[in-house]
Amino acid sequence: MNVAEDIKTMLADVLSLGARKFQLNEATMLLGSIPELDSMAVVNVITAMEDRFGISVSDDEISADTFATLGSLVGFVESKLNN
Repeated sequence: MNVAEDIKTMLADVLSLGARKFQLNEATMLLGSIPELDSMAVVNVITAMEDRFGISVSDDEISADTFATLGSLVGFVESKLNN
């Protein structure tokens, strides 16, 4: 499983990014940089991550740091998968 590619695809689907998906890399800033990623979209992304990866995310695990970059989001999901 390539977590980074799965998250890129998931973000593109949830946020309707279209071809902008191909511009995403692990250094891509998310919060504040992708207009579609507002507070409601964060909830949708978390739900999609839980469904896609079979993880459970509690409210206290989520912070702005988690959604700072694609890499930080990938790292979060990988840590959840390794627990």
